[in-house]
Amino acid sequence: MILQKYKLIALDMDGTLLSDDKTISEENKAAIREASAQGKIVIMSTGRGAISAMPYIHELGLTTPLVVVNGSEVWSSPDVLLRRTLVPTETILALHKLALEQDCWWWAYSTNGVFNRESEGLDIAAEEWLKFGFYTENEVKLGRIREVVTSWGTLEITNSHPCNLEMNPLGISKASGVTAVCELLGIPMSEVIAMGDSENDIAMIREAGLGVAMGNAQDEVKRIADLTTVTNNEHAVAHIIRAYMLN
Repeated sequence: MILQKYKLIALDMDGTLLSDDKTISEENKAAIREASAQGKIVIMSTGRGAISAMPYIHELGLTTPLVVVNGSEVWSSPDVLLRRTLVPTETILALHKLALEQDCWWWAYSTNGVFNRESEGLDIAAEEWLKFGFYTENEVKLGRIREVVTSWGTLEITNSHPCNLEMNPLGISKASGVTAVCELLGIPMSEVIAMGDSENDIAMIREAGLGVAMGNAQDEVKRIADLTTVTNNEHAVAHIIRAYMLN
């Protein structure tokens, strides 16, 4: 029997593990269970916050580490926070001001949950912030926002959809989060598979031993990935686990 070299798989959630109806297919569940039974490590690496990701973690029965909020939080298990990297309050205030100036939808993750343009009475200074996001279907506005924030030189800028932008602390990404998990577990990145569909997945796909773009991924993700698989509605996670992890 030939042992597969990949010991850990890091999965984006929306557009990757989850089908378009935001559920995990039975095929994906079965493959994850099989991988876990063979001693492989399955982790989530998502732009979602921990509160949003946790129901899926429990559904899968995982007790492994997880990377959330694009790497701003890394958990050594679903109950134990390993590290947290905050966006300075003054930066969040500047991003909020920019959203108002551009008249576009915004949302932001703090350590207490997610807030957005409809959050009345929000005291930005009273929260500890992990990520800020913009959404607009106006490409000119989106380009203008990216240009302004890039000029600051203080934030990682990615997206999780062609119509949004997501801002994390400089140096923080899904790749930095997965690297922290690997250091915790003693696994080299060369033995990691990373799967995703959006710009916020590029760093971890590039740094993993095997970087996999979804069939439904943005073009830039497909360009830098080692391979492109089927879509999130075609049980791509199960396909990759069975092809590259199971003995």
